[in-house]
Amino acid sequence: MRKIISVLTILFLIGCSDSDSSGSGEIGQGGSLAVFAIKGNYLYSVDEMKLNVFSLIDKEKPVKVNEIPIGFNIETLFSYGENLYVGSRNGMFIYSIKNPENPTKLSAVQHFTACDPVIANNTHSFVTLNSNTFCGNNINVLQVYDTKDLKNPKLIHSRTLAHPKGIGFFNTDYLLVCDDVIKIFNIQNPAEPVLVHSIDKECFDVIIRNNTLFAIGNNGIYHYELNSNNIKDVKLLSEIHF
Repeated sequence: MRKIISVLTILFLIGCSDSDSSGSGEIGQGGSLAVFAIKGNYLYSVDEMKLNVFSLIDKEKPVKVNEIPIGFNIETLFSYGENLYVGSRNGMFIYSIKNPENPTKLSAVQHFTACDPVIANNTHSFVTLNSNTFCGNNINVLQVYDTKDLKNPKLIHSRTLAHPKGIGFFNTDYLLVCDDVIKIFNIQNPAEPVLVHSIDKECFDVIIRNNTLFAIGNNGIYHYELNSNNIKDVKLLSEIHF
């Protein structure tokens, strides 16, 4: 577990060195299993039970300014626009950070006990539920929620997979899912994702920036180049083995 946390931290810091091209206000970019995110002058993190807010206005002396109880078994944190999406073993929570020091809960959806990464865009949220030694039920699915109304998420799609974990967007058309292989779905119609290609590598998370894909596995990090004009044209550029 320490190895996994170290890898994710390194890749998050790599993301911090670049400005975000999505216009979402991100400074850093972690994978879908990340537990912290930087937005403007604030860092947000989750532990098992709460959301923590740190002011980075004085970058030499970060200050914790708030903590918000959420519940139990909190696992992941994803930020998009002025909202935070929190994944837990029991559900997904959406918080507004229009007031950055005082996040406010907009909604929550409950599901069967399972590990739960979540990512989101302007209109939809994508969740993978997976079961392992720590996560409880034998549930392995990809779920899609309509979150145009952030106060009323609606489940619009559910698909059984092998053991899905990390997920990431490649531009607006594709969703990459770490499963028994890295599966690439066309999500132009989010209610009916279409499997269009796969990368023969078993990994637990992905970080995607422009045409660059970092796939993170238990035994290494794999660096790919993606082609937005031909999703089947995936080139392995380098790999680091542990």
